Amino acid sequence: MRYAILITTLALVPSTAAAQNQSGAEPHAIVVLPGKIAWAPAPPILPRGAELAVVEGDPSKAGAFTMRLRMPDGYRIPAHFHPVVEHVTVIQGTFRVGMGDKFDPASLGELPIGTFAALAPGVRHFAQAKGETVIQLHGVGPWTLTYVNPADDPRKPGQ
Repeated sequence: MRYAILITTLALVPSTAAAQNQSGAEPHAIVVLPGKIAWAPAPPILPRGAELAVVEGDPSKAGAFTMRLRMPDGYRIPAHFHPVVEHVTVIQGTFRVGMGDKFDPASLGELPIGTFAALAPGVRHFAQAKGETVIQLHGVGPWTLTYVNPADDPRKPGQ
């Protein structure tokens, strides 16, 4: 049965590629195995201590992107918002998220492994990792975040 499903799936791939070629888009397939993810320090827009891996696209440009953020236990992201929809899937650990204009540990809700969330543009939220936590973020760029309190921005001197 597994082989029948695999053969059926593979049979559909050429028609998908052909459809992409007719539309003018270049066909592509991206496969990133967990052990091959290229982690690097997260960009300065995020607090120090996290690592980021871009697995598809370029989050700084217009177009689709997928990236993963790996955070140590206790890592916090102050209250912020995004100009576009942010899609989040919890891959590892527990991602604790709260809504509002300032970080409030009492209002954090726990998102366990496998949770999916989509936040509309402008939704003010904050987060904290419980255990080493990995989330996958995807959407249509450019991706950025704006801190509700500008003093929380880690790019500011003294942060």
